[in-house]
Amino acid sequence: MILRPYRKEDCGQTARLFYETVHRVNARDYTGPQLNAWAPEVPDLRAWDASFLAHRTLVAWEGGEILGFGDLDLEGRYLDRLYVRWDAQGRGIAAALCDALEAHCRELGVDAVTVHASKTARPFFEARGYRVVRPQQVERRGVKLTNFRMEKGCAGRAEPGPGR
Repeated sequence: MILRPYRKEDCGQTARLFYETVHRVNARDYTGPQLNAWAPEVPDLRAWDASFLAHRTLVAWEGGEILGFGDLDLEGRYLDRLYVRWDAQGRGIAAALCDALEAHCRELGVDAVTVHASKTARPFFEARGYRVVRPQQVERRGVKLTNFRMEKGCAGRAEPGPGR
């Protein structure tokens, strides 16, 4: 497996990976209507691509397929998405993507990185040293979902204070 920057031609494959992973993996923590609101079957590929191109986005690539992806805002303060294909989980792909994105945060000299983690992803981030700042309700297509604002101090930096 290699990590490489996102390319425009990755758009369709990442969108499909997102849809399938949310609907298969996150189904244990969210209802059908919540999953459909979060990950519709037919996404806006132009918006999806523009968002990835506006961030530092990495894909995990193996055997001609994308196994996962993650992205970070350009300031290095917000880890926006981190998804691994439903049938490739447990192989260290999320950790490799997160390691690379967190390293970029350190390179930029930011004091902390934030993520809005799903109920499903919360244990993964907690195991990496993120702490819950607060639970929150987000609305997607008129449906409310619970996730968690989490933060982690970057290595060599002081831990962020509450609400920061």
